[in-house]
Amino acid sequence: MAETSSESGNRAPTRGEVAAIIDHTLLAPEATREQVDETIAEARRLGVYAICVSPSMLPVRAPGLVVATVAGFPSGKHHSLVKGTEARLAVDQGAAEVDMVIDVGAALAGDYNAVLADIVTVREAIGDRALLKVIIEAAALPDAAVVETCRAAERAGADFVKTSTGFHPAGGASVHAVRLMAETVGGRLGIKASGGIRTAAAAADLIAAGATRLGLSRSAAVLDGFPV
Repeated sequence: MAETSSESGNRAPTRGEVAAIIDHTLLAPEATREQVDETIAEARRLGVYAICVSPSMLPVRAPGLVVATVAGFPSGKHHSLVKGTEARLAVDQGAAEVDMVIDVGAALAGDYNAVLADIVTVREAIGDRALLKVIIEAAALPDAAVVETCRAAERAGADFVKTSTGFHPAGGASVHAVRLMAETVGGRLGIKASGGIRTAAAAADLIAAGATRLGLSRSAAVLDGFPV
């Protein structure tokens, strides 16, 4: 179920092309139901691909939009069975995509079997009912761990690898991380860049590096920088 972008040479993507790969995101802990409704309405106005909201906000009515949510968010330090249960409940409540957070400490320690088992647990919990994205928190990992974690995600049956939660102090998406992830699994898994993407220039650089999906909370401001 991975999505890949077509080659467009050096041509800058259009506003519509970028909108088509955006997950318009509201994951703030203080988010209210009213703000979720406003996010859905804005997403529909902007013509983005999906919305991504906290699992406690499900179910939602979002005609014309894919509904995504998160599991084990934002720390990843949840038991794998808890992540799996959270993901399964979210799918039961209408989520078509789940962005799960790995145990970053396991990746830092080089315990990729634990990373693999964690992802497999969530994959098995949701089966083929939803697309699975794996948040690796790339800014907190050395390059070798980014590569091995992406490989573990692929072996576990994930559909995407994703750079960041946007909540880690180490930072969010970077061109370097996206390029490394794309070199490792690109073409077989999708690459989602998320965290700290606030301008059209940053988004364009990430797309050029290999991102096939963008997680944005400031989608309008980013889209305004792309040509119609």
